[in-house]
Amino acid sequence: MESPAEFRARVRDWCAANIPPDWRAAQTGATDADFVSFQQAWFQRLRAAGFAVPHWPSQWGGGMPVEQQAVLYSELAAHDAPRLVLAFVSIHHAAATLLAAGTAEQRQRHLPAIADGEIWCQGFSEPGAGSDLAALTTSARRRGDTYVVNGRKLWASGATFADWCLLLARTDPDAPKRHGISYFLMDMRSPGVEVRPIQQATGEWHFCEIFLDDVEIPAANMIGPENQGWQVAQQTLGAERGMTMLELAERLAHGGFGRLVRLCAAPRPGGGSASDDPVVCDRLARLETELTALRGLCAELVAAETPGPADASIVKLYYSELLQRLMDFGTEIAGTSTHAVIRTPRSSGWESGAWMLDFLGSWEWTIPGGTSEIQRTIIAERGLGLPREPVVPR
Repeated sequence: MESPAEFRARVRDWCAANIPPDWRAAQTGATDADFVSFQQAWFQRLRAAGFAVPHWPSQWGGGMPVEQQAVLYSELAAHDAPRLVLAFVSIHHAAATLLAAGTAEQRQRHLPAIADGEIWCQGFSEPGAGSDLAALTTSARRRGDTYVVNGRKLWASGATFADWCLLLARTDPDAPKRHGISYFLMDMRSPGVEVRPIQQATGEWHFCEIFLDDVEIPAANMIGPENQGWQVAQQTLGAERGMTMLELAERLAHGGFGRLVRLCAAPRPGGGSASDDPVVCDRLARLETELTALRGLCAELVAAETPGPADASIVKLYYSELLQRLMDFGTEIAGTSTHAVIRTPRSSGWESGAWMLDFLGSWEWTIPGGTSEIQRTIIAERGLGLPREPVVPR
């Protein structure tokens, strides 16, 4: 087995040989077709090296030790590699759900397809059922060997490109909220599925609405037992709050903080630099300390055989709010010029260097996967054992 130093050297050599040096320029203003083509080609390049799904079990093409995963993500971030934006839900959320609760047939059908480039989106949130996800009203009624689904989903990232959708729908309207929900795998090409992109303030169309009009889903596409989809959904959300944080923390450290340090050290037109100001240096030191803590938390989370009931929420909350603080400070230091930047590279993350756009995008992370308020409730109740809030009758 390779030593840590040997593995790091191999990853560095691979990065030097395989990361397109001009990808940022090429992906800024890229068309949808160019974006999808680039993302799929980059995914397959990583896959060929064994770097695309290192967190999967070995039988499905993963099996990389956690220590090597940390090295891999650190080096990819340090070498400014493109992010797997389109594959994010597929390789993390969909895979975690299939591995935890899917049948052997479902795994065999979808995991190899995901490795071949199958794209997934997530149909959880609805108008009026965002933070209170259990209040969802999309219905699924059994009709023979199928379920007929009607409703509307909101904030489905990348749904315009998706082949399949992780879908929550209510199969028992009379059951208590969390007990009448089932979990489905929905083919996005099914009749009755309509996707409408949502234009954001930045001009991007990342989020989408999904309208479902008498969509038929085979009963064989249900994940887990009927009416127990809420429990299965926790596996999906756990992946969003857990393993994915390892890569995101490394990218925030290298791509976010590293870029911020260079910005502060850059010469100003009138002489000197922002880092000459002791207040700026103090804030940089605080951010570096927080990043060190975040990376430590992530390492502990992925290395733990049995994570604590609130560990993933702690990391997700800490990352999302630290991301906001760092991008806010970068926007302040960058000055008015950053307000004129209107595009970021489509294959970058939340640390593109377009500070104002990155700051606006950072607010996204305190909402999906459970808002900061929801995370604090989970930490209080599951982690600290504090009493639950009393249910107030409506």
